[in-house]
Amino acid sequence: MDELDFVAVGDITTDAFIELKDARVNCDIDDKNCMLCVRFGDKIPYEKVVIVHAVGNSPNASVSAHRLGLNSSLVTNLGDDDSGEDKINALKKEGVSCDYVKVHKGKESNYHYVLRYEAERTILIKHHEYEYSLPTFSTPPKWLYLSSLGENSLPFHHEIAEYINAHPETKLAFQPGTFQMKLGYGKIKDIYEVSELFFCNKEEAQRILDTKESDIKSLLKQMHELGPKIAIITDGPNGANTYDGSEMWHMPMYPDPAPPVDRTGAGDSFSSTFTSMLALGMSVPEALARAPINSMNVVQYIGAQKGLLTMEKLEKFLADAPEDYKATQITLN
Repeated sequence: MDELDFVAVGDITTDAFIELKDARVNCDIDDKNCMLCVRFGDKIPYEKVVIVHAVGNSPNASVSAHRLGLNSSLVTNLGDDDSGEDKINALKKEGVSCDYVKVHKGKESNYHYVLRYEAERTILIKHHEYEYSLPTFSTPPKWLYLSSLGENSLPFHHEIAEYINAHPETKLAFQPGTFQMKLGYGKIKDIYEVSELFFCNKEEAQRILDTKESDIKSLLKQMHELGPKIAIITDGPNGANTYDGSEMWHMPMYPDPAPPVDRTGAGDSFSSTFTSMLALGMSVPEALARAPINSMNVVQYIGAQKGLLTMEKLEKFLADAPEDYKATQITLN
């Protein structure tokens, strides 16, 4: 196999998007701790269901990287059922190499249900347990992109950190999933320390750092101190920010052409696009200008992959961007 530009590592699933209308949302008085509610013990009609194969943080990233022109692959596990076969076929259709997809005999593949109500979604998840291990790469990839894994994957994180230490020609981008954030910094500090890029949103940064600090500059500095060479923190409508120990940058959101249809995959598209731009030789400000564009387009469609852009289309959006859509350097003092 030719040298791979981008190898994503993480769990894969099928998402069944179920659109609800006959529901409501109940929130606490401060609009936090909101609950999606339907009538208990009743038959609830739904509008439609859309099934999307081969998704998840890392599969989404591998598809994103390939559409942007990189030679990409995926390291993942699935069962030998029909759902697993559907996932492999979907990846191949997208041009993602399946050489490192491991099929486990007698195991089920992951399958999630996404309850869509208005612009938000609630996901019913179940991660089947697989034995995790890195494949033997004939040539070390340029980038490994690590994201969501199951709860039995702690030793696998240490294996990945050891690989990066032994192969400095391979750079690691880390976008932690739910379990990895639940683990906390201490148990996977070796992953933080070998990461070239680290991605999370503001609320996730506060959770990881166990702080109520809201100042984005302080959060960036604290996250950088954990080890990543470049910390990237997104902040919803307030844009995205980066810090590499010497320079801090801010990028506003790319304006939505219409209200979002589905927010699934917005973070994956941002992180994978930023990583892909660095893999293509761009600077941090150049990558920061392009990543929000893919996120903007992804949320205009159901599912995390349909709206992923090719480089040509992404550059067209950038050329048509408002005059104030530009990366600005943040004063560190």
